[in-house]
Amino acid sequence: MTTTERPLPLAGVRVLEFTHMVMGPTCGMILADLGAEVIKVEPPGGDKTRKLPGLGIGFFRSFNRNKKSVVIDIGTEEGRATAAELAGECDVVLENFRPGLMAGFGLDYETLSKKYPKLIYVTHKGFLPGPYDNRLALDEVVQMMGGLSYMTGPVGRPLRAGTSVNDIMGGMFGAIGVLAALRERERTGKGQEVQSALFENCVFLSSQHMQQFAMTGEAPPPMPSRVSAWSVYDVFTLADGEQLFIGAVSDKQFLTLCRVIEAPELAADPALANNALRVAVRPALLERLAENLKHHRVEELSPKLEAAGIPYAPIMRPDQLMSDPHLKASGGLVPMETDDGSMTDVVLLPLLMGGRRPGVRSALPGVGQHTEEVLSGLKSHVPA
Repeated sequence: MTTTERPLPLAGVRVLEFTHMVMGPTCGMILADLGAEVIKVEPPGGDKTRKLPGLGIGFFRSFNRNKKSVVIDIGTEEGRATAAELAGECDVVLENFRPGLMAGFGLDYETLSKKYPKLIYVTHKGFLPGPYDNRLALDEVVQMMGGLSYMTGPVGRPLRAGTSVNDIMGGMFGAIGVLAALRERERTGKGQEVQSALFENCVFLSSQHMQQFAMTGEAPPPMPSRVSAWSVYDVFTLADGEQLFIGAVSDKQFLTLCRVIEAPELAADPALANNALRVAVRPALLERLAENLKHHRVEELSPKLEAAGIPYAPIMRPDQLMSDPHLKASGGLVPMETDDGSMTDVVLLPLLMGGRRPGVRSALPGVGQHTEEVLSGLKSHVPA
């Protein structure tokens, strides 16, 4: 570290991570990006998340940067003893395995906290304590249970969100819990167990719609069937089948949009004089706009909308984001060396702290890359 660099906020905090898939690794990655030393415990042969196919192929690279990898077989008595001793040298333990697994290994909070009362222990679960406590949960399961799929899809066709929103959000809340528990430990000298759960995450996402019902007495319709508060707030198909979202949420913006797309007849129509009138005839208005916009090209209309201050958005695919000029220029997409030595661009945490973006400090670890480094100081460790 040069004299001009400042330590990251969590420098000096040591985290032991027993996680796989997305939820727990996200928590660990957030803490690692913020400066904590995060030690990821992998089984012999490595975390199976490393080798997932299909839509899971990017999980490991996305949520495991800035960590150290240690191989410990907690299925053996020796491995459990090593893991427990290592936990005692850490500030935080993270886990996201099925209910009861860590307790069976003697690596749960109740067991470890008796010997290490300052330990902060984060359990990432499907459900917080209650009737559903022991159910197994996946992101898709809780999206269906928690109102998100209902609100996302059209009537009769619940649709899960296109990414692991609850897994990622669960890791975020786990990290928030760690930060709060570290602060509380400063005052009390004691650690605690933190629990973050997928179902409760999803219900939190749906809470605005729950309050909508509480205030109106009417069940909110799914988003594709909603009654929009604004007349122009939709996706339009332009020339060559390209699509663009356009939102004109004030009378001034509507008139500006009419000018930009050269539709003076819409601006002059008394039936469209204000937002309330436009909402009343919204289907017909959208048809008229669609007829006009199909003659415009996205690359020509977009800069005009931006210059005029009209909210708009191209419909981007994830692959297109790999070359997004804003992400690259703002430092949000940076190179990382992977565990096989190749390079890839990764998305950083979406925050800026004191003008700096917590970034990539080390290559993605290989399986067990740091085993000897981390375990060499333990009494129970026998070098391989």
